[in-house]
Amino acid sequence: MRTKVEELPESRVRLEIEVPEEDVKHALEHAASDLAGALKIPGFRKGKAPVQVVTARVGREALWDEAVRSHVDSWFWTAAADSGVRPVASPEVEVGDGPPADGGTFSFTATVAVVPTPRLGDWRELEVPAAEAEVPAELVDAELERVRETVAELSAVDHRPVQPGDVVVIDLEGDEPGTTQRDYVIEVGGGRLVDEIEAALVGMSAGEEKPVEFELGEQRRASVQVTVKEIREKVLPPLDDELARAGSEFETLAELRASIEAELREQLESELDAQLRQDAVDALVAASSFEGIEPMVDRRTSELATGFVRSIESRGLGLEVYMSMTGQTQEQLVERLRAEAEQSLKRELALEAVADELGLEVAEDEVEALVREQAAAAGESADEVLAAVREGRGFEQLRGDLRMRKALDEVVGEVKRIPVELARAREKLWTPEKEKGPTEKTLWTPGSEGGT
Repeated sequence: MRTKVEELPESRVRLEIEVPEEDVKHALEHAASDLAGALKIPGFRKGKAPVQVVTARVGREALWDEAVRSHVDSWFWTAAADSGVRPVASPEVEVGDGPPADGGTFSFTATVAVVPTPRLGDWRELEVPAAEAEVPAELVDAELERVRETVAELSAVDHRPVQPGDVVVIDLEGDEPGTTQRDYVIEVGGGRLVDEIEAALVGMSAGEEKPVEFELGEQRRASVQVTVKEIREKVLPPLDDELARAGSEFETLAELRASIEAELREQLESELDAQLRQDAVDALVAASSFEGIEPMVDRRTSELATGFVRSIESRGLGLEVYMSMTGQTQEQLVERLRAEAEQSLKRELALEAVADELGLEVAEDEVEALVREQAAAAGESADEVLAAVREGRGFEQLRGDLRMRKALDEVVGEVKRIPVELARAREKLWTPEKEKGPTEKTLWTPGSEGGT
């Protein structure tokens, strides 16, 4: 769909939209199907008469009027989204006279009010907390303990009962067919058995039997006879070079420790960088002013609510059940979703304004490179994924996401980074704005719309 955008005074734009031939044909077929459903045409079932038969019955003008009436709205919103236009009201549409010739395209114009460009704060003067990646020694030690666990030997125990962390060999004899397990090996506390059996095992001795009852769900209970046959405890090797050779590709414990610390540091740096980017754009939003975005906030809130309901229904829950389980009211849920919608929208508008101010653009090869990279990571054909993305609106959406990412790169690169301790100290100082209360934060990246 080709679209030409002309900016008008008072935050309005005029779109000249050209609908391609295949979309015109689809609209006519859809309109014919709708009209045929209300007509009795000899020889055809309702809604099944072909376009030419319906056209002969109602006339081409009437068929075209129905096609435009039922499709012009979606054509407009698709063109607006592809062009980066953000309407805040319904458009004033001019469709011209009569249908296009057979096999032709269709053009119309739409004039609409759009979101005013936000008045940006100077991001170069913003102070944003930036933490240094410091890996606590306790985390490295914990990872080394996991390595010890992987190469630990199991030693038979006959002088004490079962303790958490032991590996036991047990028999489970159930009342129902197919529920008996012989010589089942389990680590106590590993979470592989129901809680009631895990709890019962602790304190049992080798050769001991015990009946255990537990919930099956749907108000059903079951019982099983548990027999401990063997108890084994883990014998952890010492922290030395031999451990490094047995549990990793390294020759010395020092090399293994350095590798673990480097990996943890890389993970921490990635998390801190993501947090810095979110804090930077949120600081820019707080320093900027936005007008006339309420209709867009309403629209996005509705989209988030629809997606949220579908999400919980996919888990087999109804909305009322979810509300009861979480102790929320519908008003509280809508308020939370609206806050997420407003913040995500402001982030996007602010970054788009930065991109406009800096003249940032994204070339087609940059979008293609991203698609190919993601396809390779997913083990899919890059050419097939790229073709699928080009068929719909995905290509332009990715271009928009990359443009916002570039804008965020610029903002993050130019804000003033301050120590986290200084930011926390300032956060304790009272300001009038804090009377409004904090807003729930969800880690954000360009292209996302907030979590639920």
